[in-house]
Amino acid sequence: MSTHFATFSMKINQISPQSNKFTQIIAPIALMPKKLYYIGELPAERRPAVAIVGTRKPTAYGREVTAQIASELARRGVVIVSGMALGVDGIAHRAALEVGGTTIAVQGNGLAHLYPSAHRQLGEDIVASGGAILSEYEPDIPARDFQFLERNRIVSGLADAVLITEAAARSGTLNTAKHALEQGKEVFVVPGNITSPLSAGCNALLKQGATPVTSAEDIIEVIAPELLRTNYQLALGDNPLQTKIVQLLGQGIRDGDELQRLSEVDASQFATELTMMEINGVIRSLGANQWTVR
Repeated sequence: MSTHFATFSMKINQISPQSNKFTQIIAPIALMPKKLYYIGELPAERRPAVAIVGTRKPTAYGREVTAQIASELARRGVVIVSGMALGVDGIAHRAALEVGGTTIAVQGNGLAHLYPSAHRQLGEDIVASGGAILSEYEPDIPARDFQFLERNRIVSGLADAVLITEAAARSGTLNTAKHALEQGKEVFVVPGNITSPLSAGCNALLKQGATPVTSAEDIIEVIAPELLRTNYQLALGDNPLQTKIVQLLGQGIRDGDELQRLSEVDASQFATELTMMEINGVIRSLGANQWTVR
């Protein structure tokens, strides 16, 4: 494997997977790492998460469906997990960021360098938007082929389900699907053109019993049906604080005091933003300091 690294100077944190409510889900996976290294911010609470993976050289169809479903999921508050690779991974991460969603990238190397170097800006944007880049490897460990296959068990392990949008018959993506099935996770697949080699892997998985998907709602109905009852869009926030408030409301939090506490701002700033959001028709009062999105 050629090594295309980008040096990354942000603070690298270290935790035990069991010490964070979002990462605790990987406890049952094969060879569970004792430590995880991460840059950025991991969700403090467990939230619905979907791993989106696929070919590094998607067709126009693969690019379109990946961006569409990733953005729909992210708007609903689903965390998008992927491997930050070229192709489908990068498209999924970027689509989540563009609608104000949260995304987490799992690297197959240490975090002192990001791989591939072409995605350094993507990595910086993930962190700046409140997401995280994580790895099981010591910071200076370089990328090796077998580590990317090892990494896949964490990509699927962090998620409630795995979505494959486009993959060839002999794709490394199918390794992620294998891990997902071993972990008892639902595997969703976007059907592809039967004449396209890049859809052969997806269509084979469908014949083996994977669940076909044509929209984000197909996935949400299975992993988090309560989100379908909440008609909100993360992109409605005019600034990061408003977006955070909308995200919290989307998770079912209604109490104003609790919203302020989780927003981590003072009462005056919170009240100002809440007033602006009400004036702009983003949220409405239910009375007794209870709020909901319109």
